[in-house]
Amino acid sequence: MPETAFTMWNELLAHFQTLEQRPLERMAILVGGLLFFWIVEGAIPLFPLKYKKTKLRHAGVNFVFTVIHLIIHTFLAIVIIKLSDWCAETQFGIVYWTNASILLTVIIGVLALDFSSWLVHLVMHKVPLLWRFHLIHHSDTNVDVTTGLRHHPGDSLLRGIFFLLLIFISGAPMYSVMIYQTLVVLATAFTHANISLPVKLDQVLSWVLISPNMHKVHHHWKQPYTDSNYGAVFSIWDRLLGTFSSLDIKQVKYGLDRYYPAEKDEEVLTLLTKPFKKPEA
Repeated sequence: MPETAFTMWNELLAHFQTLEQRPLERMAILVGGLLFFWIVEGAIPLFPLKYKKTKLRHAGVNFVFTVIHLIIHTFLAIVIIKLSDWCAETQFGIVYWTNASILLTVIIGVLALDFSSWLVHLVMHKVPLLWRFHLIHHSDTNVDVTTGLRHHPGDSLLRGIFFLLLIFISGAPMYSVMIYQTLVVLATAFTHANISLPVKLDQVLSWVLISPNMHKVHHHWKQPYTDSNYGAVFSIWDRLLGTFSSLDIKQVKYGLDRYYPAEKDEEVLTLLTKPFKKPEA
């Protein structure tokens, strides 16, 4: 590697290594991604969404869950840093056991954490108690860029636990962790945004990444489509592990076919308390 490129690579890794310590920069990435795709979905919408009141009202409801998610993550970040540092100090995890190069360490860490996103998503769909929390995400009948962080606090906490588990197994250092978190924030905004891409382009993207149409199938109101396409950034897990499915995007209808009344998908208090009530059959 040329000296200049080597220096830039090290500077990039150093930047991500300490990114967790710069909350304003991380917030700028999140907000920037949301605003960018908010503008794009306004220019090339996939569906003419019919909000209960207005798009801003819908965004406000989802923003409440976004704030709660960020508060939970702030506390989890302390544990994430300590666990990643412990792995480095004790040389524990796949990246240390294999004596991986820096590039391979990034790849292993990113793939391991993306697998954690796929795995926790699958588990939440398969375990009835956990599904009660996750269905709040699926109850949104107007999927747009703000839906991406519409997660019940219980859902967010479980995602954090699986995230920690895969850091522990992989030994992912903080630069690898923060590269993945940056990717997943942008990918979440992209895949939930109400944007219309050429079908062929979307299909090509879906061979490597979770594309918007691929994820919209996951938000279809009927099973088995709801129980498919669990990936967050990369589509490899769905394709390798048999959870990939496709559907003509024109046939997709958002929401749930049971468990939750569509007319209440913007009632924050109802959404927060719903998981503690037994779902209707």
